[in-house]
Amino acid sequence: MDSFPGDLELKEGLPQLIVIAIVGLCSVYIFARLFTDPEAAVGYAIPEPEQLHPDWTGKVLDEPSLKVSGSSAIQCYAPATGQLLGLVNPSTPDGIDRAIQRAQEAQRVWATTQFSQRRKVLQTLLKFVLENQEPIARAACLDSGKTRVDASFGEILVTVEKLKWTIKHGSRALEPEKRPTNLLMMYKRNEVRWEPLGVVAACVSWNYPFHNLLGPIISAIFAGNGIIVKGSEQTAWSSQYFTSITRGALSACGHDENLIQSVICWPSVAPHLTSHPAISHLTFIGSQETAHKVAASAAKSLTECCLELGGKDAAILLDDINDIDRVVATIIRGTFQSAGQNCIGIERVICLPKIYDKIIPLLQPIIESLRPGSALHSNSCSPIVDVGASISSAGFSKVENLIAEAVTQGARLLVGGKQFQHPDYPKGHYFSPTLIVDVHPDMKIASTELFAPVCLLMRASSISDAIAIANGTDYGLGSSVFGSNPADLERVTRELKAGMVAVNDFAAYYAVQLPFGGVKGSGYGRFAGEEGLRSLSAQKSIIRDRWPALIKTAIPGPLQLPLANEQRAWDMCRGIVEFGYGETLSRQIGGIRKLIGI
Repeated sequence: MDSFPGDLELKEGLPQLIVIAIVGLCSVYIFARLFTDPEAAVGYAIPEPEQLHPDWTGKVLDEPSLKVSGSSAIQCYAPATGQLLGLVNPSTPDGIDRAIQRAQEAQRVWATTQFSQRRKVLQTLLKFVLENQEPIARAACLDSGKTRVDASFGEILVTVEKLKWTIKHGSRALEPEKRPTNLLMMYKRNEVRWEPLGVVAACVSWNYPFHNLLGPIISAIFAGNGIIVKGSEQTAWSSQYFTSITRGALSACGHDENLIQSVICWPSVAPHLTSHPAISHLTFIGSQETAHKVAASAAKSLTECCLELGGKDAAILLDDINDIDRVVATIIRGTFQSAGQNCIGIERVICLPKIYDKIIPLLQPIIESLRPGSALHSNSCSPIVDVGASISSAGFSKVENLIAEAVTQGARLLVGGKQFQHPDYPKGHYFSPTLIVDVHPDMKIASTELFAPVCLLMRASSISDAIAIANGTDYGLGSSVFGSNPADLERVTRELKAGMVAVNDFAAYYAVQLPFGGVKGSGYGRFAGEEGLRSLSAQKSIIRDRWPALIKTAIPGPLQLPLANEQRAWDMCRGIVEFGYGETLSRQIGGIRKLIGI
């Protein structure tokens, strides 16, 4: 019987209906992914401190100081101008205890969250940072004295990189990992898990008040922990604002903001935190001198530490550099970033003979032209600022004395070398951008961390000499080498005693989340990257039966206690060892014979 015309039309239109259905389903899927992504960022707002308003003018202190006569409060001020930012009440031991308790309670719930939930919080935080770069940079500049460009590079860029990396790769670092087995245990499956530690702590330095505070928070909460962050009293004002940003992201996503706690205290109270038995891990960013005290304090509770200390980072310049202008620009940026207050800043430029004579006349006019000042008071009608303020003038006399001593020993001071009295900001803390050359390894300035805007040049007679000079201090944090010959670059990279090396670049390892940390007197432990996340986790080793219904570990009769025959037990043990680990087939066969008793 012939088909009716209507049936024919239906059959011919069927492929079109299928295509329409597929397109419709794909559209629904794409819409769901774009507009209903469960990990999508949530918008939120944080009140900005009044000091961030462009028209704010604070009282200029006659004697800028953290301490106030007759008060225990921390007096916060802008080091670039001496303007009062406000007073912060320091935490007490009881206050620290309460903060830890709140974090513990929040962490018990947070530890049960999925990675997707944690990514959502970080996505939310990332969105906020990207949308609020101006106030964040302004707060960092006000409290630490750096320029806006320095804040963008050293505060914002590296923070959003850490957020993006953790969002994209963090769960892979913390997912259970299979491990190989051996012949004797071939019926077992091995696994390592990384689980939350509980509540961790971070004592961070003042030179990067935004990034140094957020970095430990990002890693800690993604690993399932609560965290107590002790910011420096030098940047107590901005620490409160920056902490509220991270807590706001938690709250916006429906989580307890008490997971993150901020404490600011005087040094005399800090040991209560660093020795606290409820702290499972401690990250410290600061000086060698303080690190000794922190490590001793943490040892009282056997708390694991990651210590990121100072450095005397060297940039080695080989004679075959073929892009000298690029290298000079990199040296300038690496030396004067944040007015030299950079743990991985370039503290020594070690040059081979040919490049040494070329680079001095290139560096000198640039350094002479650098303009110190307050970034937040520069606009289209006022001078551009190249170098910001120092956090304090307390270390200026030490740097001046080291420079003067080096000059008496044969070094040449070509630019700067002393405190700078800014005509517009007489209460600000400024050190003149400095160039000192002909420095020898036996001069004290060659091995002392300056943390100041000082470009220091040393001459090396050969590659071997350059490496020896670079390795000749107690420090071993970062380093860099510039040149063209791959073999020479690899040799220097291999022989440098440092935790990190950048080849033909400066500190690029920090912008890609490689593990960060040093050797020798620059500390131990690593943060950033997979190693950093795993260091904030409790490692748990698990072994289980591969085929539980077929085979399980059983103690052979001759080895069961009490022993029936000690010699037979011994022979069986030897047989197990030789069968499982014999280096030749004959030894393994001998092991089998001992096992079965023949």
